[in-house]
Amino acid sequence: MSRTEFDLVVVGGGPGGYVAAIRAAQLKLRTALVEKDRLGGICLNWGCIPTKALLKNAEVYRQFLKAKDWGFSCSDLCFDLDKIVKRSRDVANRLNKGIEFLLKKNEITFFPGTARLAKSNRVVVKGADGVEQELSTRFTCLATGARPRPLPGIDFDRKRILSYFEALVPKEIPKRLLVIGGGPIGLEFAFFYSTFGSKVTLFEMMPHILPAEDAEVAAELAKQLGRQGIKIVTEAKVCGVSQDENGVALKVSSQGEEVVHAGDAVLLAAGVLPNVESLGLEDVGITLEKGFIKVDRAYRTTVPGIFAIGDVVGPPMLAHAASAEGVVAAETMAGLESHVLDIESIPSCTYTHPQVASVGLTEAKAAERGPVRVGRFPFRALGKAVAINEKDGFVKLVFDARRGTLLGAHLIGPEVTELIAQLGLGRALGATDADIHRTVHAHPTLAEAVMEAAADAGGQCIHS
Repeated sequence: MSRTEFDLVVVGGGPGGYVAAIRAAQLKLRTALVEKDRLGGICLNWGCIPTKALLKNAEVYRQFLKAKDWGFSCSDLCFDLDKIVKRSRDVANRLNKGIEFLLKKNEITFFPGTARLAKSNRVVVKGADGVEQELSTRFTCLATGARPRPLPGIDFDRKRILSYFEALVPKEIPKRLLVIGGGPIGLEFAFFYSTFGSKVTLFEMMPHILPAEDAEVAAELAKQLGRQGIKIVTEAKVCGVSQDENGVALKVSSQGEEVVHAGDAVLLAAGVLPNVESLGLEDVGITLEKGFIKVDRAYRTTVPGIFAIGDVVGPPMLAHAASAEGVVAAETMAGLESHVLDIESIPSCTYTHPQVASVGLTEAKAAERGPVRVGRFPFRALGKAVAINEKDGFVKLVFDARRGTLLGAHLIGPEVTELIAQLGLGRALGATDADIHRTVHAHPTLAEAVMEAAADAGGQCIHS
């Protein structure tokens, strides 16, 4: 077995792993990256990026369906599902090539294959040909991500019981789709399939969809999706599934009533499991906590020299969180005093129509810490929103009642996944309602809704 020496070996080439590798290389650490599949991980290849490509297709198709509202006449409208899926895959493939270029540019050695820890300073890589080589390293960073989680008694058969892998590359649009899970993944696929003709029923075990979001925003999204024809069942416990030649049937208990729901396919989007198996964690003594790798605030594991980042260390299980964690870990390894991530300041986005975005505390969580002031502004009162015919939704900002500082921002409406960045910056800098209100926003823009909501918190809103 050959041996090669590095300062850092990163295991996993997703948005956490490749970012950690590049930042380490920038800091002059001799870096290697091991990935068993495709660079970019789930996010680029089977998650964030290809789903947004599909959702853009759905958005465009929705606009065509409303052609008369825009003064156009459009007859015999149809879509080519194969081309829609191909566009999504082409987007992922193009960005995958971009990461290959970045690794080469930063002189990072890429090892395709699987990895296991032999010692705290040894990583064994097994290639597709079965040949193993040992990498000697000062540091190791585990960024192995997560995979779709089955439910007890309900596992993926990849034909009628689907994970997001299969849902991304459909051969046809099912007439009836049953979605288990009311988080971002389940909701985004529900929107996509509903737009292209599926009769979608979605089941969420908690009292409202998007359980981590502000209840007011979640209620508005449920209302809007209901208008689009998506049926939502909350406080739903899936008791079992059966299949026959006619399709699938879910037995669901909700609010004391048990009902069987029939469909042509089931999308299981009820969370993910961390990829901690076969890494040799037990051999080197790395501690797990609730199934995730235990780390400190610099993403050190319980074994000196070994770090872990991303989904494998637990919530928030978001691509941009993994990237930020990778930067902190790499800078720590290089001896820098890196910043400490404020988990509450990491934004969350859901790309349905309307979109949902948030950062910081919900109103309920903020109120538990002390008195708050809340400002709201509806998009229907905003000139730009009316002009582009995107009037649904609102901006809701939560401020500390005593100091005026921004505690949380909760948005539902057009392009709010872009608007959330200014509120993340505002929260990081300790902005107050007056700071946001007095910052002149260009007119006409969607961002004016943020300014108006801040003004509303102080009783000074002009346009509502």
